[in-house]
Amino acid sequence: MTQVDLNITAGKDSVGEPWIWRLSREFNVKVTIKKANIDVDFGWVSLELEGPVEEIQRATAWLMTTGLHVEALQRAVGA
Repeated sequence: MTQVDLNITAGKDSVGEPWIWRLSREFNVKVTIKKANIDVDFGWVSLELEGPVEEIQRATAWLMTTGLHVEALQRAVGA
């Protein structure tokens, strides 16, 4: 099991999109919102993803295709 902390920033084009919902539906990861600040034109979210390494990699790769700026910090759990 792996946990990854993600810092995500969204511009006006993607701030209103349901990408957090899609993460929880389309990938086998647990999504925890740690902090967030969302406005009409800009937003940032600090998330924690937990799950199998392969699923976290898939989820992170998908996020990067959406136009969001994604910064990931990885840490192993249960090693």
